[in-house]
Amino acid sequence: MAIPNKEVKSNTDILDNRRTQTRIQVRIPKYLHEEPVISRLVSHYGITVIIADAQVSANVPQYSCFDLELRGTVSQIESALTYLDELDLEVLHQSSPEEDGW
Repeated sequence: MAIPNKEVKSNTDILDNRRTQTRIQVRIPKYLHEEPVISRLVSHYGITVIIADAQVSANVPQYSCFDLELRGTVSQIESALTYLDELDLEVLHQSSPEEDGW
């Protein structure tokens, strides 16, 4: 008996679309303070961003520091992290999605 020709998702597709979360700390330099960096994580990459902590101070004017929890699919989070990397932002620590998956 012939099996109908159905599109089968690969294991990679399934893993890329599972929901997960990761925590990062990112430093945003002063020259990007007028750019909607965090807002773009939501609007362009479709992830949920929870700001766990933020340090924006006149005492340290060269950068602002944010502790962020990112929630979304593995592929959305990877794309968001690539965006931060392309902006040449310093990501101080990052947990892997596999460790934080839910």
